[in-house]
Amino acid sequence: MSLKKQLKNNEIGISLDNIFKLAKLALMKHGADEENADAVANTIMIAERDGSISHGLFRIPGYIKALKSGKVNGRAKPILEKITPVIFRCNGQNGFASLAHQHSIPPLSIAAKKFGIAIVAIQRSHHFAALWPEVESISYSGLVGLTCLSYLPWVAPNGGKTPLFGTNPLAFSWPRPEKDPIVFDMATSSMAMGDVQIAARDGQQVPLGTGLSEFGKPTKNPAEIIKGVLLPFGGHKGSAISMMVELLAGPLIGEAFSYESGKRDNGDGGPAQGGQFIMALSPDILSGHDWENQAKIFFKKFEDIEGSRLPGAQRFANRKNKGVRKVNKILLETVKNLSN
Repeated sequence: MSLKKQLKNNEIGISLDNIFKLAKLALMKHGADEENADAVANTIMIAERDGSISHGLFRIPGYIKALKSGKVNGRAKPILEKITPVIFRCNGQNGFASLAHQHSIPPLSIAAKKFGIAIVAIQRSHHFAALWPEVESISYSGLVGLTCLSYLPWVAPNGGKTPLFGTNPLAFSWPRPEKDPIVFDMATSSMAMGDVQIAARDGQQVPLGTGLSEFGKPTKNPAEIIKGVLLPFGGHKGSAISMMVELLAGPLIGEAFSYESGKRDNGDGGPAQGGQFIMALSPDILSGHDWENQAKIFFKKFEDIEGSRLPGAQRFANRKNKGVRKVNKILLETVKNLSN
């Protein structure tokens, strides 16, 4: 049997509504209150809806481990402080980041629309999901969004073999009135760790250059990379961007570098405590020009190039499908057991 057919046989269909309900039940069963469970379950459902399986139900066991170990406060009530008219600081109270986003992004967007720019520093939160939902919501308000966060030290700087950086994702969004925004969300490592873990689970190889084994040797075996170290994308260029993320999501906002997060983490497999930098910009205020039409012409030229595809296009295409999603059978059984 081919690997592709074998993977298909290991999947089972489930509706988006049931993905949400199952995730919420599992979280509440293990200590999250309804507000926190609802926020996280919605984040998980969005990932499955948009085709990001490494950030959907796959994350539930990790969320539960963090609740059971006491690392994450499942009843956290984020506190948002306005430092200046355009600078906010959100104390996540050691809870999951999804609820901190709900408290932070609406006032952030209001301030950016009024003053042209606004920033929120999210501290003491545990982020375990994709980044695009944050910036996408900002751009549906007519704003440009930018966010990044550090994580656990899994990535070596270019030329090195010792982990220092997190996978350090970066997400950006651009508003398009009457259309879905342009959104990209990417790890600055050669591959997100979740994707490496799924490849290991499914017995697949990853491209050479994704990472090194524990002996510092290049390998296509994801299981060996998990024991070893990931590499930054694009060599020295990705390494420099990852360093930028470490600084923006660390000392700039009063939080930890990835290696510091690693030292204080209990190793339970759940999300580490860290910070998140989120910025919103108003093209209406900053441009003073016909930015909307200018960008529209640019995107038209982009799409006219044969073989090109605007960032985020596949996610929005997946979103139009309201039907069932295919989920790994063993994973689904695991999540069901966690919810009982």
